Amino acid sequence: SEFTPGKAIRGGVPVCFPQFAERGPLPKHGFARTLPWELVSQQQGKDDALAVLRLRDNDATRALWPHAFELELSVRVGGRSVDIELACDNTGDAALQFTAALHTYLRVADLDAVSVEGLSGLRYFDSIKQAEALQRMDLLLTGEKGVLDLDRIYFGVKERPLLVAEERRQVVVRQQGFEDAVVWNPGPERCARLADMPPEGWSEMLCVEAACIGRPVDLQPGDSWVGRQSLELA
Repeated sequence: SEFTPGKAIRGGVPVCFPQFAERGPLPKHGFARTLPWELVSQQQGKDDALAVLRLRDNDATRALWPHAFELELSVRVGGRSVDIELACDNTGDAALQFTAALHTYLRVADLDAVSVEGLSGLRYFDSIKQAEALQRMDLLLTGEKGVLDLDRIYFGVKERPLLVAEERRQVVVRQQGFEDAVVWNPGPERCARLADMPPEGWSEMLCVEAACIGRPVDLQPGDSWVGRQSLELA
C-alpha cells in the first residue's frame, strides 16, 4: 500500500465516514480514511495498549459535507484481541446523517479454506450483481479459489457474533452500535487492477467490516453515536 497524503491505506482498519462506498455524492467511502487524525492520548498497560485519535470538521470536510462533527477513534490492542470504538458527536446546530464502517482487513493463510459463520438467515445486498439475496447457510469460501469476487452487505447483523474460521486459526468478530456487516474480497481479476495490492494478495485477505449502511445514523445537534468492533483469537 502506498503511504501518501490523500490516499487510503490498503490494510488495517480504514474508517469509512460519512459515506459508505459510492452510496451517495461524496468520494468513495467518504473522507475520514484519507485525512490526518490528531493523536489525543496513548497508554501502555501491562497486557495491552490504547491509542485515542480525533478528527474534527475543517474547511476541507465542510466543502464536501457541510456539517460540524467530531470523530473519536479508540483502539485497544491486547495479547489476543483488538477492540475498536468509533464515536461521532454532532457539534453543529443542524441535524446530520451518515453511513459508516470499520473496513477491517484480516490476513488469512489461504482464502480457499476460509468460512464465515454466523451469517445464516440474513439478507444481503450483492454489490457485484446489484441484487438482494438470502444467506441460507454459513459463508463457505472453500472451492471458490480463482473465481471469487465477493462484495456483500449483510443487513441486521447487529450484535450477532461472527466466526472467521481457518484450518489453524479462528477469529471471533463482535460488534455493537453497527447494525450491518460487510464481507469483501476483490478476487483475482479486480485485484490485478488494483495498483496497491500484489497480484495474489486477494488470496491472503478477507475484509469483515462492522457497518451502518441500510439505515443511516441520524444525529440531532448535540447528539452522539458510538459503534464498536472487537476481534479475538478463539
